[in-house]
Amino acid sequence: MTRSKMREHCFKMLFCADFHPAEEKLWQINQYFEEPKEDDLNTEGVEEIVHDVDMSEENSAFLKEKTEAIMNKIPELDEKINEVAEGWKTKRMGRAELTILRLALYEILFDEEVPEKVAINEAVELGKKYGGNEAPAFINGVLAKLV
Repeated sequence: MTRSKMREHCFKMLFCADFHPAEEKLWQINQYFEEPKEDDLNTEGVEEIVHDVDMSEENSAFLKEKTEAIMNKIPELDEKINEVAEGWKTKRMGRAELTILRLALYEILFDEEVPEKVAINEAVELGKKYGGNEAPAFINGVLAKLV
């Protein structure tokens, strides 16, 4: 599985867990792997897979570990984001954009295998797919101030 696809799964797991109380977050991470394969029509009317976690046990374990590590760092990540996001504290941000920022910042600060430029580029791509119209520019601007 590509790193981009793994990152997208990590984003989805973080995003879903953010809608639940703290005591349920680990359960939600595990639940992510229990959901059935799902497809839907994209904006062009073409059917595409929106959820498929058919992956190796190694990839599954890696994703769970990375997602838990990011969740444990959320207060620290949010503090850094709040320092540079002028007029946009994390409490006001869209959940998709905030989740993308947390993931990218975690990779920049704590994942030595991911170069900063890759983390930023991948975050912008996730913003294009899952965020609002202004998400890519917003994400790029916030992350640029953090590196």
